[in-house]
Amino acid sequence: MDVLELYRRSGALLEGHFLLRCGKHSPVFLQTAALLQHPLYAEAVGEAIAARFADERVDFVIGPAIGGVVLSFVVAKALGARTLFAEKNGEGMFIRPGLKVEAGDRFLAVEDVVTTGGSLQQALKAATDAGGTPVGAAAIIDRSGGEASFGVPFYALARLDAPTYEPASCPLCKARVPLEEV
Repeated sequence: MDVLELYRRSGALLEGHFLLRCGKHSPVFLQTAALLQHPLYAEAVGEAIAARFADERVDFVIGPAIGGVVLSFVVAKALGARTLFAEKNGEGMFIRPGLKVEAGDRFLAVEDVVTTGGSLQQALKAATDAGGTPVGAAAIIDRSGGEASFGVPFYALARLDAPTYEPASCPLCKARVPLEEV
């Protein structure tokens, strides 16, 4: 499966000057919500990630809200597991009361796009703090340049080598290309 082709086909691969959620700037933005609005595409990426972890016993799949909610659902469905999501709470994330994690539950943490890995790390921490045991982490796209590390096996369906810039050194800012917040 050519994941980047799915992004193109669904209009989810954007070019311009974007402020990423991590605070960096980039000429490329992946609007995964536009991809995952298509159930067949969502199911395909969920099944592809699940296939990588099929030999693990996974009790639940967790993703950071909002970007990882649909993805965690389709991966969990493919694995026959429960799905949870982690919500922002100040500097970190938490699991909403009522979404139970039993001590020793094995889980997979997923995210749509990893740039710095911060959201995925926070989701992993929230599930571990609740008593879960991580078996791995996964993303549809890794755009970290291999820099993201989670202390567990990490798998991405595709890697994207699109530059990211600190705002102070962004050549797009210097060229006065309008910045889009996404």
